[in-house]
Amino acid sequence: MDDFIDRFGPERVWAATVASLAAIVVLGAVLFPQRVYVEFIWQYFWGPVVADAHSWPCVAWADGQQVACSQLEAGANAGPTAEPGYTFVSYAGYIPTLVLLLIGIIFIIRRLEIERYRAGFFALFPFMLFGGALRVVEDANAAAYEYTGEMAIQLPWSGFIISPLIYFTVFFIALGAVVSSIWLDHNDYVSGYEYPLAGIGTTLLTVAVAYLGYIAATEPYSEFYPLIPLVTLVGATLATAITWVAIVRFAPELNRGTQYMGIVVIWAHAVDGVANVVGLDWATTLGLPANLVPKHPINAAIASTTADILPESVVSATGSAWPFLFVKLAAAVFVIWIFDETVFDDNPRYAVLLMITVVAVGLGPGTRDMLRATFGV
Repeated sequence: MDDFIDRFGPERVWAATVASLAAIVVLGAVLFPQRVYVEFIWQYFWGPVVADAHSWPCVAWADGQQVACSQLEAGANAGPTAEPGYTFVSYAGYIPTLVLLLIGIIFIIRRLEIERYRAGFFALFPFMLFGGALRVVEDANAAAYEYTGEMAIQLPWSGFIISPLIYFTVFFIALGAVVSSIWLDHNDYVSGYEYPLAGIGTTLLTVAVAYLGYIAATEPYSEFYPLIPLVTLVGATLATAITWVAIVRFAPELNRGTQYMGIVVIWAHAVDGVANVVGLDWATTLGLPANLVPKHPINAAIASTTADILPESVVSATGSAWPFLFVKLAAAVFVIWIFDETVFDDNPRYAVLLMITVVAVGLGPGTRDMLRATFGV
């Protein structure tokens, strides 16, 4: 196998692998549409996106009509059904795809000859916030459908800003920004690629939030709740400060590898943790008509387990989602610990790439949860 890779080159082997897998899936869908497309691709990958886009708890294939399960007529052939969210089958498809994507990113970074990796890490920070904000644009789209029966952004286009496809959408947008910024840097139009890169990300984030603000100001299905972002951001910042001070005072060796990137990692996951606590337990206290419902199984499992273990009187006073914040903080500290000096010294490109992924995994969902509650969608 090593001789094969050395002969053709790792990039060609990667490209051939991706093309072959894509061809197998497409060919299978063409030759066996019912078994491959309907009962596999649609049921586990596209069907959940369709359900999420309409805010349906369940969508039925219904001979290709794709209708809400509750709208099926008696005796109608429902066919396969799908629900919003992930399944073990979809995870089995998305995880290998993510691994292939990360390998491709490494090849792209090599081609672009990026040198200041840490600068790129901080410059990409606005894109991680933008990903969460863009997802809330789709939440507003689904809210519009529930209220008016019409989508501002129609399928299939809205599907590209629904999880998990939104990760690929934001990736390709960020890739375009990185390539453009590197070109500006290499041609001496800017003193560093990180400046236009951060500027592009900030602009995209501003446009997305401004659009949500416009919706809240003009549409009846959205409303602005300013206490949500205030409490979330202040709470996340305080949790980050306490955690960082504790690391510096009691275990300073933990952050020698990540350095100040560690603060970003902790803050990203603190935002996710606090946003969940606020949205799931305290949204009504801060003005929303109802608390949010957890979108991911881990959040739901932690809240459910806490409610089962603690007395009802305690849960009514503290809520049941607060352990999720401590889980997120512990996970962030664990990441900082394993990314020590040797990891960055041996392969800084790979280390920073994984750090970006770790931050995106926390900040993307956290931003979405915060903005969902902020704009009431």
